[in-house]
Amino acid sequence: MEKLTSARCKVHIDAGELVSFKVGRHEYIHQKGNPGWRNSDTEMFPIIGPTSEADFMVETPNGMAVQDQHGLLRELAYELVSQTDTKVVYLKKYSSGTEIKNSKFPEKSSAAFLTWPYDFSFEKSYELKGTILEIAFTISGEEGMPYMLGYHPAFYLHNLAPVIDTGARKITLEEVLDVGSRALEVKDCTSITLCDKKNLTITTQGFGSFMLWTEVPNMVCIEPITFYPYAVTQQRLATGFQELGKDPKVCTVTLIPEE
Repeated sequence: MEKLTSARCKVHIDAGELVSFKVGRHEYIHQKGNPGWRNSDTEMFPIIGPTSEADFMVETPNGMAVQDQHGLLRELAYELVSQTDTKVVYLKKYSSGTEIKNSKFPEKSSAAFLTWPYDFSFEKSYELKGTILEIAFTISGEEGMPYMLGYHPAFYLHNLAPVIDTGARKITLEEVLDVGSRALEVKDCTSITLCDKKNLTITTQGFGSFMLWTEVPNMVCIEPITFYPYAVTQQRLATGFQELGKDPKVCTVTLIPEE
C-alpha cells in the first residue's frame, strides 16, 4: 500500500485505488466493508454505462467491442510506475483484441471475456499538495480511438442529511437515493461541494458533467463523467464517444477539503 503525507493530511492507496483521504481525524473516503459498495474508487473506461441489453456489444470504427458495464479497464491491474512522499503514478496497458476475463461472469454477466479493438495506455496519478489531492488521468492511444471516461469515487458520509451543492442547485441525499441504480445526472458542471460534517469540494477538468449514485445513507458516489449513459438506449451508447487526438488526453479531479 502506497502512502502520501503532508503536515495535516494522509492518503492511502491500494493497488491504484484510493482507500483513505484523511485530514486530521476526518476521513473523506468510503471504507471497504461498510454498507453500500465493495470498492472505494474505480474508473469507467472506455465506456460508461450498462451494455447487457445490447448483448455486451459496442460499435466502434475498428469493429465491435465486447464490453460489460463501465468497460474493461477495471479488470486490468495497475503497475506502480513511481512514488515520492507526495506523488504516486500508476499505469495500465492494453493490446488491441486481447481477451480479458470478465469478473462478473457467470453470476452477473453472460460475457465471459471482454475485448477492445485498440491499443491504449491509461495512467493514473495522485499528488498531494498540502491538504489538496489532485488525481490525474492520462489516456494514450491511436488517434481517433473512441472513448468515454468516468471516475467513480465513493465518499464517507458523517451526517444523516448531507447536501450536494452544484452552485446551481442543492441536491439532497434522498434525491440521489430516489433515482436508484441509474444515477442522478448533474449536467454541464465542473465543481461540486459535498456539504457534510466537513465540506469537500470536487473540481474537474476534461470531464464536463457528474452523476451521483448511492443506495445507502452512509456513502455517496460523486462521479465526474464525459458522458451520461442513461440519456440513450444501450444500443446507442456509441453516440457518447469522444475521440483521442494526436496528443494524450489528460483529465483531472481535485479534492479540496474544508480547512
